[in-house]
Amino acid sequence: MANGVNPLIGMDFPDPDVIRVGDTYYMISTTMHFFPGGQILRSYDLLHWEICSYLYYTLESTAGETLDEENTIYGHGMWAASLRYHDGLFYAVFIAHEWDRTFLFTAEKPEGPWEKRYIEGIYHDCSLFFDEDGKTYLVYGNREIRLTEMKSDLSAPQPGGLDRIIIQDAPGAFLGYEGSHLYRINGKYVLFLIHSNQQRWFRTQACFISDQLDGQWEGGDVLASDLDGLNSGVAQGGIVDTPDGKWYAVLFQDRGAVGRIPVLIPITWNDCGYPVFGKVSKKINTVSTRNEYQYAPLADSDSFTGEPEHGHSGGGEWAKLKDIWQFNHEPACGYWRIVEGSFRIRTDKLSRSVEYARNTLTQRTREPRCAAEVYVNGINMNDGDVAGICLLTGTYGLIGIERTCSGFDLVTIARNDGKGEEKELNRVSITKSSVRLRVEVDFTDRRDEVCFFWWQDDHWNKAAPAHPIRFTLDHFTGCRFGLFMYSTRKAGGEASFRKFVYTV
Repeated sequence: MANGVNPLIGMDFPDPDVIRVGDTYYMISTTMHFFPGGQILRSYDLLHWEICSYLYYTLESTAGETLDEENTIYGHGMWAASLRYHDGLFYAVFIAHEWDRTFLFTAEKPEGPWEKRYIEGIYHDCSLFFDEDGKTYLVYGNREIRLTEMKSDLSAPQPGGLDRIIIQDAPGAFLGYEGSHLYRINGKYVLFLIHSNQQRWFRTQACFISDQLDGQWEGGDVLASDLDGLNSGVAQGGIVDTPDGKWYAVLFQDRGAVGRIPVLIPITWNDCGYPVFGKVSKKINTVSTRNEYQYAPLADSDSFTGEPEHGHSGGGEWAKLKDIWQFNHEPACGYWRIVEGSFRIRTDKLSRSVEYARNTLTQRTREPRCAAEVYVNGINMNDGDVAGICLLTGTYGLIGIERTCSGFDLVTIARNDGKGEEKELNRVSITKSSVRLRVEVDFTDRRDEVCFFWWQDDHWNKAAPAHPIRFTLDHFTGCRFGLFMYSTRKAGGEASFRKFVYTV
């Protein structure tokens, strides 16, 4: 027996899709503007998860993906993938909103390597479905849910194939049906969707069933439940069966600034073929397929030795990084490195804020409280360079050292509005080029605030009052710790980071 607590993981893994192959469960979730992207997790009990692989290290290397000048893909990038296994091959399908095509990745093993291809057209929040007769479909859309038969190679719709709207929601300002997940269960076609209460914002899970793909689809909302009194609902995600025949849904809940976190719910089936969701409980138990398995952490400290136990498989410098790290946007090759127990960033452009800084290295935060600290050395920075540790989100905050014409200042900067201007909260002159910095974030009872500290005189000094953080749609992700450097006057300076410590 495996024991767990909802929400699972305590970290931002939105729009989950989940499958089982043999005794192993795999989950993919939205990674948006973080690279490597398309992160796949692995589990043997549906409660505890570890990183298995990434679909890609670079996607299309556009100006937005690489933070060229002031181009970005915040709020865009990889969204809501469909993960499937069929005839010995793993499939992942998703859209990235800056593109007029859909991405298809395939691999013989979930660890990769993954091969990228394209599907003609845009299929929003799609679900890949392999039918028993050998035909393949995508189900997708918002408010209008469409079923489209695809060519056998998935490159484009099948000419003359089935293509129809199967579900159409009523008009209104509420969230229409989206987030499709289609299955064949107990002789029925079963389609899960996310929805919303029409009178007030509250996520619900909907389900429609049909005897035939070209037949009538019937159903509606089947789950309208909350967790921890957040009044945000639990919905959108995949379902999966266990080797002993039990069923579970892996959905998510909006949890404020920390992000959208998976929730595990048991499912049974009634005589009409509809799912019956169990109670959304704080405590939940499952049966593990590998009882003694020890999971690698999803967030961790790092001494940057260059020889991580669980490292990236991208080769080169990537292989020296633990797989818990993701860059904010695609990194610039040759401008970051792991050397002599430190992570180093050298700038290759000017940036007006941390949002436009290349090579910012991030990890997810974790509820209810967590902290990160790091030593930063700016001896090789240029005037106007800023380097330190941030809490990256639309309402970001940071503490760092700034090189000035007269030496070094310790600066604390924050932005209260996702579209507003940042403000300097504090500035202190320091005598050394190296400083130990700390960020503490508190999500308890939706407090959602961050505090910044620096180490001096054998204790932590608070740099500024607590800064409020929010989940904002400009970034559309949970907040993350980030190691950053950017130049405001002259590119080419370098900062080093060592002894990164992550605590929960």
